[in-house]
This record gives sequence, structure tokens and C-alpha cells, in this order.
Amino acid sequence: MLRLTVTIPDELTERVTQVLTDSTAVSSLSVLRGVAVRPVGDVVHADVAREGATAVIDRLRDLGVHENGTLQIEPVTTWISRAGFEADEETPGSSADAVVWAQVAQRSYDDSELNWTYLSFMSLATLIAGIAIVLDSQILVIGAMVLGPEFGAIAALGVALVRRRPLLFAVAARALAIGFAVAILVTCVAALVGRALGWVALDDITGPRPATGFIYSPDKWSFIVAILAAAAGVLSLTSARLGGLSGVFISVTTIPAAGNVALGLAFGAWDEVWGSGLQLVVNIVGMALAGWVTLALQRVIWSRVPAPRRSHARLSRHIHADPPRRRSP
Repeated sequence: MLRLTVTIPDELTERVTQVLTDSTAVSSLSVLRGVAVRPVGDVVHADVAREGATAVIDRLRDLGVHENGTLQIEPVTTWISRAGFEADEETPGSSADAVVWAQVAQRSYDDSELNWTYLSFMSLATLIAGIAIVLDSQILVIGAMVLGPEFGAIAALGVALVRRRPLLFAVAARALAIGFAVAILVTCVAALVGRALGWVALDDITGPRPATGFIYSPDKWSFIVAILAAAAGVLSLTSARLGGLSGVFISVTTIPAAGNVALGLAFGAWDEVWGSGLQLVVNIVGMALAGWVTLALQRVIWSRVPAPRRSHARLSRHIHADPPRRRSP
């Protein structure tokens, strides 16, 4: 269940309430007239079954609600309502499978924003990955993979392709390019400092590393894992279930590859730079393509969901309702 809060000028209120009233996915509707200050007008609250939310939101956007006012979408984690249950039953599809594209697009823009927090997490994760390579520690590699924030921007590339939003694609690509460039530069400088202090030697980078050797040895399995992980990650982001994201972060080696690139640059180990750079590109391309295909399939499958129909519960109640009373002559 989702809660929609619409703040609009009063001239749009009747059309907005009509859209919400006509939808069987809406279980409750409230109109607060004259309470909005900016814009001056009304506030409308509606509870909507998740699987029917996209159709309702699209109709509200067609009315210009997003241009003349504000449309907020919030998840309702717990609700007790007979009307809500019936709206959920009458709306075709499953709430867990439903993709609320407005939420997906907003999250994609948020995760792709290039800011100091994003760059800090990228740099810290890559620094930890560099230390993991020097120490040949799988535990630190996993920690670096979980800490890295790059998956949101990679998933945004798929969203941009499916929704045909070139601006989002440019924002996500910029965040990835600058983020990895800054993280590699910071880690390279740190490696040069460690080299000058004698803390890190060339053998630490080019010597046998049984626990972390996979980072600079891309193969067909690297591409396959990237595809599978991205598909699972996109499903977690678009559905109501987010439990699989931690496994996705641990499955792909983008951040460790960036850390190894930085170490290779610091020590002139060009084989390491080439192998890890290829690993990085393979992972990003595989994840972006998998995200695109997964979202496209979700869109096609959801478009084939049948039109709303009466649920068995409401139909049964209608059939067994008391017959109308006749007036006595």
C-alpha cells in the first residue's frame, strides 16, 4: 500500500479527486480544502494499492499535478483496512512485483548525484580495497565491496535506457566516471605515500595473492556474475523486497578492481592495471546491460497484466446481499 499526498491549486482539485475516485486501486480518499499555503489550494490524501499506483500516478501527471503542485509517494508499511484489502484484491498483479516507476526514477537520480558523500564513500571503499590487496585479505575485499556506492548509479543507467531519459543516463555516467577517477587517484596517492614509507612493496602487488588474485583476472565468469548480480539488484530496487542488495554488493568486483588499478599505477605494474581495468569495465558493462534487460522485461510483463476486475470477495458479497425491500401497497 502507498500513500499519495497531492498539494495542488484548487482549480485542479475536482479533476484530481475524479481520477482517484475512478480507480479501484484507491481504498481511501480525503480532501482538505484551503489548507495549502504554497501553492495556495488544497491537499488530497489517498491510499493506493501498490500494483495500481503507476497508472494512477501517470494520470495525475497528465493533469499537470507535478508542474502546478506536489505529488508525494510514501510506502505504508502496516495498515488494517477492509477497503484496503479489497482494493489490493481487485487490482491485478502482486504488490511485490509491481514497479512504481516514479519511485524508481527518483531513487536513480538520488543515487547518481555527484556529491561529497558519494565521492567520500567511493574513495574510502577503494582505499580499503587497496589495503585488502596488499594484505591479501578476502574479508577486507568484502568490506570494500559492501561500502562502495556505485551500484545505484550503474542501475540508473538501465533505468535511463528503459525510460528513455538521456539526462539521467548522463548524470549516472558522470557520477561513475568521476567517482572512479577520484577514488583511483586518492588510492594511488595513498599507495605512493605507503611506498615512500616502506609500508608497501612491489612484491605485495605483483606477488602471489591466492585470496585476491581474481581481482585482476577477468574471464567469462566475471561477466556472468555481473549480469546475475545486477538482475538481482534491480529486482530488489524495483520491488517491495530489498533483502537481496547486500548479496549483490558482495558479488561484483568493481571497487576491488579500482583499488588494484590504483596500486598498479603507483608501482608501474601495468599488467595489474590492464587486468583490473578490464575487470572494472566488464563488471560495469555487464551490470548496466543486465539492469536494462531486467527492467525492460518487467515493463513488458507488467503491461500484460489484465484489466481490473471484481474480486471474488466483493462479487460474493454482492451476490449474497439482501434483496431490496418492496414497498407495501
